[in-house]
Amino acid sequence: MTDEPETKGTSRRAFLRGTAAASAGLVAAATSVRAEGADPLITEIQPWAQGFGDGVDATPYGLPIKFESDVVRRNVSWLTADVISSINFTPIHALDGTITPQGCAFERHHSGAIELSKDDYRLMINGLVDTPLVFTYADLERFPRESHVYFLECAANTGMEWAGSQLNGSQFTHGMIHNMEYTGIPLRLLLEEAGVKPEGKWIFVEGADASSNGRSIPLEKALDDCLVAFKANGEALRKEHGYPVRLCVPGWEGNMWVKWLRRVEVTENAVESREETSKYTDTLENGTSRKWTWVMDAKSVITAPSPQAPITHGPGPLVITGLAWSGRGTISRVDVTVDGGKTWKTARLAPHSHDKALHRFYLDHLWDGSEMLIQSRAVDSTGYVQPTKTELRQVRGVNSVYHNNCIQTWWVKSTGEAENVEVS
Repeated sequence: MTDEPETKGTSRRAFLRGTAAASAGLVAAATSVRAEGADPLITEIQPWAQGFGDGVDATPYGLPIKFESDVVRRNVSWLTADVISSINFTPIHALDGTITPQGCAFERHHSGAIELSKDDYRLMINGLVDTPLVFTYADLERFPRESHVYFLECAANTGMEWAGSQLNGSQFTHGMIHNMEYTGIPLRLLLEEAGVKPEGKWIFVEGADASSNGRSIPLEKALDDCLVAFKANGEALRKEHGYPVRLCVPGWEGNMWVKWLRRVEVTENAVESREETSKYTDTLENGTSRKWTWVMDAKSVITAPSPQAPITHGPGPLVITGLAWSGRGTISRVDVTVDGGKTWKTARLAPHSHDKALHRFYLDHLWDGSEMLIQSRAVDSTGYVQPTKTELRQVRGVNSVYHNNCIQTWWVKSTGEAENVEVS
């Protein structure tokens, strides 16, 4: 295996010159189209240019145009026990950049998305505190606020792939994730307002929905970067994302990001509730399970080309793109291979990525029309390198569910179609 950095200084013009030489058939086809005459979409006035369009008042809240109606959340029937206990996957194959629109962002609920108004909202801080407190929504708005971009990833993201390639599309293999700009109050400020007693070492956070989803979080994390959020991407949280208030636990598994946050109890020990004992634990090859694996390790996936985003043109320039992230910091490098890991090239990272947030990467590739086995491999700011599935299985076996951050392989066929496969 060799690592070959992408040649620096290669211009787009040179890249396209190489493309022309490598794909004479494509050029000939384009020439024959031009020879047939002028393109009426250019030379003739089209219907959309012959009259007025819709006024802004026709859509007081902007929605996607009908041509993008396929860019929606989806679920997998055998993963969803009931509509009130469902998992909805982000269409990462159809998005670019890093910010996930709220309307198509991954969400998971255990007993249905509830309608809780700001007027009816209350947040209690209790337990091992000097002064138990109850805050209204209006109270929270008076605290100093911050905005941060964070990814939220379910611990079960890619979990169906432990035993083999099963789901055919990046939306389904890696779509239990979203990345949004959250605005809210550092949880630290609310805990300081109540006054944490010396024996307090943990917090237990609980939601207002019927499932009473609750998780224990070490006090150290709560005082570090946890955020009590009431906005996402500049607007109020959507109902399914915990309106009016949710908790953000940056870099840690999504089940801890409690929605409809109603209570923060300071405790001496972990509560060890249902959601942190009966599940959200990691099964090892010997059958034992380990808990407290909250951090989401470095991971990446190519979103295009992929099974839901096939190549639709002939040989020539191809932009390979995807997402990378780490719960331990930033992504320092992403390598991409088109031959199943025999050789690697370093992808270009989009600028201005944030700590514990999604990073977008691109590799400008000259596709010759042959089959490819494409993979991406992320390296984070701690030096951690994303492992292969074989490496993970040596420790975890195949009976696990959570924290699968393996390298993903797409088999791109000569037709441009792609399939989820494994390579050894």
